[in-house]
Amino acid sequence: MRATLNIPDDLIAEVQQLSGEKSKTRAIVTVMEDYVRRQRMRALLDLRGKVRIEYDWEQEEKLELKAAEELERYHGE
Repeated sequence: MRATLNIPDDLIAEVQQLSGEKSKTRAIVTVMEDYVRRQRMRALLDLRGKVRIEYDWEQEEKLELKAAEELERYHGE
């Protein structure tokens, strides 16, 4: 998407320097991608302690073994 933006030259230069990108466009895209990634990580970290996952691995293992036995009986007959 094309956009016309008024971004201070010194800010663009700093973004290019810090990102290591030679092109202004690539520097801005790199910084925007990094910002989005950090915001998504922050949102996931904010869920810490709020999401409760109850997973009974022993029950899951029993179900898997039972399914494997049934499959073996089916293919064995």
